[in-house]
Amino acid sequence: MRLSPVDIDYLRAVVERHSGNRIDDSRDYLFESRLQQVLRSRDFSSFAELLAALRSGHSASLPQVVAQAMLVNETSFFRESPAFGLLRTDLFPALIAARRSTRRLRLWSAACSSGQEVWSLAMMLREDFPQLAGWNIDILGTDLSSEMIERANGARYSESEVARGLPLRMLQRYFIRRGEEWEVSPEIRRLCHFQQRNLCAVPIWQETFDLILLRNVLLYFPQEARHRILLAMHRSLAPDGALLLGLSENSAMETHWQTVLTPAAVWYRPLASRPTRQPGSSAESLTESHTSRSLRDILKQA
Repeated sequence: MRLSPVDIDYLRAVVERHSGNRIDDSRDYLFESRLQQVLRSRDFSSFAELLAALRSGHSASLPQVVAQAMLVNETSFFRESPAFGLLRTDLFPALIAARRSTRRLRLWSAACSSGQEVWSLAMMLREDFPQLAGWNIDILGTDLSSEMIERANGARYSESEVARGLPLRMLQRYFIRRGEEWEVSPEIRRLCHFQQRNLCAVPIWQETFDLILLRNVLLYFPQEARHRILLAMHRSLAPDGALLLGLSENSAMETHWQTVLTPAAVWYRPLASRPTRQPGSSAESLTESHTSRSLRDILKQA
């Protein structure tokens, strides 16, 4: 059985409700290939059985499993070299100087997938900033996918994965050969930890970070969700901290972010001002948006 257009619209709504990701029409073909794994793991014999189970609502975890199966888990070590050049030459030196009295740095890699960005940050700090010896370095990686968080915690990568962007000197210094795989060394692992986290959930994070990387993530979300995620990032970032987005992304929120252009790359500085909207009337209330109401209508169909 092939998925009908009505089935795909329903699945698209399930994915958006449970992950925030909006699957573009041009990627509809991915539903059948990506959901094959869900069929096997849940012992469904057909897409009809999967759809019936989703519509019945008897399994609280199944919608999350479907949403996670449709995530784009693309990443690599030191991905987008201009961003890491900016960190090396501008952002890290400025943050280190500003945190000299506390000797602490907190970094957040949001939507970290299988963890390569987190390890890249840790290796750069060890490699290029020896003055941080003895500092409290805390690097958090989060992702919606439980499978990706499990992989990141395992800290093991294949030959093809370490060949993508990882300099040979860092492979030899910070990894240990384990059969056909390479494992991140304890020296680097002690700086990092991982959590499963939904960026579109109502944020109640009582955390402050010096640097947040939210790269190549926003382009998969509708505008309302982007706005709310960026508000959450603003609340979680230190006043003198920095936000990095993907090369093709921008904040589009001049009330909250100042765009800083450098020869290496672009980054965003949080502003102290806030919009004058009343609570519950802005795009922060995503569940009350027109988009969410239309999702509920689709989810109730058939």
